[in-house]
Amino acid sequence: MTKAPSERPRRLAPGVRPREVVAWAMYDFANSGYTTVVITAVYNAYFVGVVAGSAPWATLAWTAALALANALIVLTAPVIGAYADLRARKKRLLALSTVGCVAFTSALALTGPGSLALAVVLVAASAFFFGTGENLIAAFLPELAEGEALGTVSGWGWSLGYLGGLLALGLALGYVGWAQSQGHAASQFVPVTMLITAALFALASLPTFLLLRERAEPQPAAPGSRLVRDAFARLRHTLRHAAHFRDLARFLGCVIVYQSGIQTVVALAAVYAQEALGFDTRETIVMILVVNVTAALGAFAFGQVQDRLGHVPTLVVTLLIWIATIAAAWLAEGRGLFWVAANLAGLGLGASQSAARALVGYLSPATRRAEFFGLWGLAVKLSSILGPMSYGLVTWLSVGNHRLAILVTGAFFVAGLALLAGVDVARGRRAALAQP
Repeated sequence: MTKAPSERPRRLAPGVRPREVVAWAMYDFANSGYTTVVITAVYNAYFVGVVAGSAPWATLAWTAALALANALIVLTAPVIGAYADLRARKKRLLALSTVGCVAFTSALALTGPGSLALAVVLVAASAFFFGTGENLIAAFLPELAEGEALGTVSGWGWSLGYLGGLLALGLALGYVGWAQSQGHAASQFVPVTMLITAALFALASLPTFLLLRERAEPQPAAPGSRLVRDAFARLRHTLRHAAHFRDLARFLGCVIVYQSGIQTVVALAAVYAQEALGFDTRETIVMILVVNVTAALGAFAFGQVQDRLGHVPTLVVTLLIWIATIAAAWLAEGRGLFWVAANLAGLGLGASQSAARALVGYLSPATRRAEFFGLWGLAVKLSSILGPMSYGLVTWLSVGNHRLAILVTGAFFVAGLALLAGVDVARGRRAALAQP
């Protein structure tokens, strides 16, 4: 029998219109161009091969630039999240982070051979603003979706995000193909792709700022209080009472470990393809285009599965996919098997990112959502330091052995599986609901 409308499971929170959810998801669409073009497909290989001249330390320099950005986010994300909760300013801070990322991404067009110091500074700055915005947009999710539908709505955002990545890569591929046909070198056409990426980010994020509402209310401050001091005090209070949210804490520890593997693949996939298998810029972009399709399908499909199968079982499946990905990449001697590995990575990427974001929202108290999403961002950024830096160090110490580095990356996913077994989602949800 068909359920009456009032009996159907509610996905959106009361008062939330579908267009607002679309506007929220459009930010994932907008910022995905940065990760796909700058971090994953184009600029990373350009940095290693052109800016750093394929020096023995080139991969380590790239990972060090990202580590610098992520270290800054580790230091600031919990405080920014606490401040956003106290003053209900997620949207305003999101606008500032967007302007910062767009500006520094545009400035990457100024880099080329011999501009290593400038490139490191610009990569670090753009990645810092990108990561800060990523945390802030995620904190809107629990305001838009009912608790039992967080996975579904999160999946909508991630899947639309990968479509944004597809558009950015498609535009970059079109320009690169034309430029190569004209005989242009990478030092001529890669800078233009940075301008394309920045412009798309700015334009596609406009619906978010026009339609998404800030529903949180400013929380009263004691007379004579100071905002920064209050933010640190709130963070200290959360850490002191971490025992009340021990399953969230365990999950965040698990995130640090398995995300170390994911962040390594995201930051170094194109470098591996170029250095270990001889891909050129155009081949790499085509591969990442196809991977984005797989990732969009993975985010959408696993968002549906997560709300039925459960958070932890869904993550177990995705981690097994990642282990298979690493095995295929390590065994690949030619392009065929590496293409299999790349598409497995896309499936695992879309699924694991969507599932993790939804689970953090599910385990977070309503009054501390931005703060706890800041802690989630902190965990991801710690992994963004640990994973890529381990890859960079292995390649440096082994004089460019990328196959050994990718094998070491697989250990992060195995360890993540072991840690995930200790997370009790039902108990964690009860703790979140009990928090005033």
